[in-house]
Amino acid sequence: MHIVIFGANGGTGRLLCRLAVDAGHTAVAVTRHPNDFPLAHERLTVAGADVRDPSSLVEVLGGADAVLSALGVPFSPRRIDTYSVGAANIVAAMRETAVRRLVVVSSTGAYPYPGRIDPPVSLRFIEPVVTRTIGKSTYDDQRRMENIIRSSGLDWTIVRPSGLFDLPEPTKYIAGEVDPVGSYTARIDLADYMRTIVGGPDTVGKTVVVSTIQNTPSMWQMIRREAFRSAS
Repeated sequence: MHIVIFGANGGTGRLLCRLAVDAGHTAVAVTRHPNDFPLAHERLTVAGADVRDPSSLVEVLGGADAVLSALGVPFSPRRIDTYSVGAANIVAAMRETAVRRLVVVSSTGAYPYPGRIDPPVSLRFIEPVVTRTIGKSTYDDQRRMENIIRSSGLDWTIVRPSGLFDLPEPTKYIAGEVDPVGSYTARIDLADYMRTIVGGPDTVGKTVVVSTIQNTPSMWQMIRREAFRSAS
């Protein structure tokens, strides 16, 4: 497949690029700063484009079989619209270029999961605070993004990870139309699942989750990390 990856210079996006070419696909890594992109491969093209500029997207989608979007921004008290504006422009460019397959990253934080399996006790107290304070603007925009994707008419899949963290290799994660397990998702597991489903029809028109259940951090480690990122 020929895959175009938005948010390619983020933590998940770089992993998507690596996993895609390792699996034998060709890929286009879309970034606003192509000269600073750290990965190189004979099947990987780095393209300079900005999802906020719809005129820059049509060219990078030429010949694509599918689009993966790992757009993301840190929590902020300011209004965030990167997810929804980016989604609207990507959808418009896909319609113009007749590319139909789209997989996008959202978050389990954007919607409540009362059936979440084995969450830490602290999550019951921390999650409502985060969703109403430092995470509110992010989750509001992710919900707007999901509405745009669902009404796009494309062959879409929305993937909702939980709290993202880093591991070196994929684990035996749990994914699909199931309740989240625990509270965390390794970026490598998220990227691996997106790469796995992009070429098949099983998740088209569905919202799915990815849960990592091995080598996960503590809730307080995640809170400290997010607080630091938001302040920086």
